[in-house]
Amino acid sequence: MVKYFGPFELKAGKSNSHIFTMPNYVGSVKTMVVASHKGAYGKTEKATPVKKPLMVLATLPRVISPAEIVTLPVTVFSMDPKVKNVTVEVKTNDLFTVDGPSSQKITFDREGDVVVDFTLKVAKRIGAGKVEVFAKSGNQKASDLIDLQVRMPNPRITRTVNDMVEPGKTWKSVYEAVGLTGTNHGVLEVSVIPPMNLEQRLKYLMQYPHGCVEQITSAVFPQLFLHRFIELDSQQKGEIQDHISAGINKLKSFQLSSGGLTYWPGSYGRVSEWGTSYAGHFMLEAEALGYNLPIGFISNWVKYQSRVANSWDRESDYFGYRRSNEISQAYRLYTLALAKKPALGAMNRMREMKELTVTARWTLAGAYLLIGKKEVAERLVAGLTTNVTSYRELSYTYGSSLRDQAMILEVVTLMGDKVRAKKLVDEIAERMASGNWYSTQTTAYVLLAIGKFIGESDASGAMEFEYTLNGKREKVSVNAPMERLELPYDGEKGGSIALKNQEGRNLFVNMQLDGIPLDHQVADDASDIKMDVCYFSMEGNPIDPSRLEQGTDFMAEVTFTHPGIRVKYKELALTQMFPSGWEIRNLRLDNIESSRVKSKPDYQDIRDDRVYSYFGLDKGESKTFVVLLNAAYLGEYFLPAVYCEAMYDNGIHATRAGKWVKVTRQK
Repeated sequence: MVKYFGPFELKAGKSNSHIFTMPNYVGSVKTMVVASHKGAYGKTEKATPVKKPLMVLATLPRVISPAEIVTLPVTVFSMDPKVKNVTVEVKTNDLFTVDGPSSQKITFDREGDVVVDFTLKVAKRIGAGKVEVFAKSGNQKASDLIDLQVRMPNPRITRTVNDMVEPGKTWKSVYEAVGLTGTNHGVLEVSVIPPMNLEQRLKYLMQYPHGCVEQITSAVFPQLFLHRFIELDSQQKGEIQDHISAGINKLKSFQLSSGGLTYWPGSYGRVSEWGTSYAGHFMLEAEALGYNLPIGFISNWVKYQSRVANSWDRESDYFGYRRSNEISQAYRLYTLALAKKPALGAMNRMREMKELTVTARWTLAGAYLLIGKKEVAERLVAGLTTNVTSYRELSYTYGSSLRDQAMILEVVTLMGDKVRAKKLVDEIAERMASGNWYSTQTTAYVLLAIGKFIGESDASGAMEFEYTLNGKREKVSVNAPMERLELPYDGEKGGSIALKNQEGRNLFVNMQLDGIPLDHQVADDASDIKMDVCYFSMEGNPIDPSRLEQGTDFMAEVTFTHPGIRVKYKELALTQMFPSGWEIRNLRLDNIESSRVKSKPDYQDIRDDRVYSYFGLDKGESKTFVVLLNAAYLGEYFLPAVYCEAMYDNGIHATRAGKWVKVTRQK
């Protein structure tokens, strides 16, 4: 419980009083006053017990999962000899039920405290849980309120249906729930352009849990152009503006004094060259649309980009990847041209180089287009293909063949070649509609490139159709290439929809249903990486985590081994979610001796119920990561799956299935 007041001015010889309301609190508080005057300082402090004749304090985990069982300990304090017979009652919202009596009576023979337990069962749905405890003795009353989130520990499942509706034809379908009540979501996208699972792809970008510079940029970059895909109401526009503004503020924390941006926030290591160009590209596009940027961000960014661009050497060591080196420089030059600070000397030197990669040549042509030299750009790409040899990077530019095609589409659109651009859009959209996995970098760049194409093409004309949703008929007329219809659910009950094409052209329909099933458990799995998950006592002895005594401190160890077949693994992400009844002990805050730490991740994000660790692996190398835990709350909980993935190549992954665990009373 911390509160700050002031500063206040106190005249010489005067005194003043301040009144404030204490929140529901039991214990002791220290009141501190600091005074200053013309460089002189003074302080005083006083500890004050916070109590009344009858007090109550309830304790629960910070989060909980559906179908779990948790013991609610309630501590009742009698601070007056007159408080003897106390009735304790528990009330909950519909996300909990009390297993057993919801009211208990206790008796005090002297001042002190007594703990009484209640057992709560969690409903099979998610939402905002509420548990309130009341204590009463005569005219003395006390209460305590706990708000906690009921969240699903399982992964979200998505199902999609794609179809085409010819002019005058009608398309019909039913839709069903995919998961538990509160997790189900459905949307029907109707468009005059080939479907690309827009809803699913945007949700993937915005919900991806890892927060490096590339992923934060990817989450907001396509939202700059979302208004070109669909008509947005005022509320949607406001939400998007909030998302973009938050992204801009986050990216500022990545910038170093040199102007470059790091890969992780607060990191003072190597500048992320691609992340610097990519984040700067987003900032420039956002500024052009009226967003305010942090003071000095662009000027410092331009200085860094110009210095690196002008000193760039094609033969310099870029981790042995010539393709990445060339694309990175071409993209750097493109962003400088977009900022109206072109590095002309570096552009001309690169233009004279032989055998530039396809993507680098197209991107360099884009830089010339931006500074008004269209003829130079056209000569650069004359007779050049838009096809890119299939590849996927774990790091460096986080690239893939589809990402590169999106970069080329951006330049072709800028060039005004509508025929070639339309062909590229059809190819790219077909791959996006396939349901295949694509990284955040690829997904975001595809969406922003197609958004730019729509803004420069005839695809944004009006669209009309009629639909019947659960018996209710509606007509739609929008001035956008795509319309998004929400599919409502009644609990876990779905519905039906029929759509009639009143256009003189084909309409594409894309139905996306997603949810989180309670009974869907991932299985043990591994691809191109070995993962072992073990649990140990603090003395280093193996233990079974499925049944632990309350108060037990223990360790979770996850060991990874590179099989030695592929290249060095970069940007691996380990996700460890823990049961509601276990508490994470932060090694950095608990001052745990260094002997507990076996391998140090490149970056680690510790939250209430999970730990994200990020690292790389050389060929044949093994690393072990340790998390200290405490079995804090009595009950039965679900231990979620442990999952590791290469963030830019889902072909490298490992999963250890989850299971139910118990925390029992000490013997």
